[in-house]
Amino acid sequence: MKKLWGGRFTKSAEEWVDEFGASISFDQELVLEDIEGSIAHVTMLSQTGILTNEEAEKIKNGLFSLKEKAEKEELAFSIKLEDIHLNLESQLTDLIGPVGGKLHTGRSRNDQVATDMHLYLRKEVKNIISYVEELQDALLAKANEHIETIMPGYTHLQRAQPISFAHHLMAYFWMFERDKARLAENLNRINVSPLGAGALAGTTFPIDRNYSASLMGFDSIYENSMDAVSDRDFILEFLSTSSILMMHLSRFSEEIILWSSQEFKFIELDDSFSTGSSIMPQKKNPDMAELIRGKTGRVYGNLMGLLTVLKGLPLAYNKDMQEDKEGMFDTVKTVAGSLKIFAGMIQTMKVNTNVMEQSTKNDFSNATELADYLSDKGMPFREAHEVVGKLVLYCVNKSCFLSDLSLGEFKDASSLFEEDIYHVLNPVTAVQRRNSAGGTGFEQIKKAIAKAKACMNKEGQAIK
Repeated sequence: MKKLWGGRFTKSAEEWVDEFGASISFDQELVLEDIEGSIAHVTMLSQTGILTNEEAEKIKNGLFSLKEKAEKEELAFSIKLEDIHLNLESQLTDLIGPVGGKLHTGRSRNDQVATDMHLYLRKEVKNIISYVEELQDALLAKANEHIETIMPGYTHLQRAQPISFAHHLMAYFWMFERDKARLAENLNRINVSPLGAGALAGTTFPIDRNYSASLMGFDSIYENSMDAVSDRDFILEFLSTSSILMMHLSRFSEEIILWSSQEFKFIELDDSFSTGSSIMPQKKNPDMAELIRGKTGRVYGNLMGLLTVLKGLPLAYNKDMQEDKEGMFDTVKTVAGSLKIFAGMIQTMKVNTNVMEQSTKNDFSNATELADYLSDKGMPFREAHEVVGKLVLYCVNKSCFLSDLSLGEFKDASSLFEEDIYHVLNPVTAVQRRNSAGGTGFEQIKKAIAKAKACMNKEGQAIK
């Protein structure tokens, strides 16, 4: 098969060399974006008089025919034609004749592939934003059910203070809100058109780059043709943002895994998001959460891979940049799948409220309440901290908890203690009283959920 660029060459590469250099095995993912960019390009060529209306219509009809076949997955691709661009151009020419070769007027594969990736990533980032919102909706619904569900809060994986389960869930809501904001900001760099930059220096044809950009829905064009064909910052930004998003999912996965263990028993995952053991009949493993935790590493790897590819490249295009696609495709698939799985896990998981609440009564997570109690009565906090610390040690030695102590034992530690100390030690009271802005108090959580819902509604209207 003759190469479309083969005029300069007298020898053909061996088959294994063609296979090593070809990208069609993965860049066929860009087939619809390549056709979309070509339709915009040929429309611009007609608008500027570079092609006749008749030529442009014939080419566009051919492209629409290829698009219809692509959507039905009826197109066949050849390694000999290297990439998606040459495969489509060859099929277009077979379909409509030599006029198909005029499609490439005023552009290069360098600006063509860059355009494809901008179109692809714009579509996929918008999809991922919608998946983040589905997960946020699941978190809001679950949080609203469990405003007054009490659980231990942890630092250093040691019980620290009692909190509302809803408060814990809402911490992740706001993490994902930041992820969503980063993705939306990423779209500003994605939504820029490189089409018409040529190989690196522009073109002698009187093209209208702004017109073709507007046809594809881009906000602007690259101001420098060399930058246009060599920039992959928008992909790096996506991979970086995805790494942060996956890190949040991984942290949450770790907690889901802990909470569903026999040691915690805080939640039970739905059967549809769990697996069993081939040898141990009793097992119910949180495999989906573990997989998300594990897949975080591959997203990090994709980021580091592209950073390494780009770090020493001179301007403008280099063949190394063919390595920019597989990691991007993989990250899109991984992030989208992880988000959809996670939303389902949250929606369907059972929360063992009694176990959560009971776990706050058999520990010392209410110790801070005693220190605050003494401070409210005028004792300096550092002194109150020491008094309570000694009480905790006393309980440890006596094998009991703070709420088990008699009023006399409390008064031995400080005369400031009164009968109301038992109400203060109640975990529900401890949570209710923490009503500072952003705190775990029930009223604060209700405000946080309302604010989150308003935020989601506002963003939803903006997207529409």
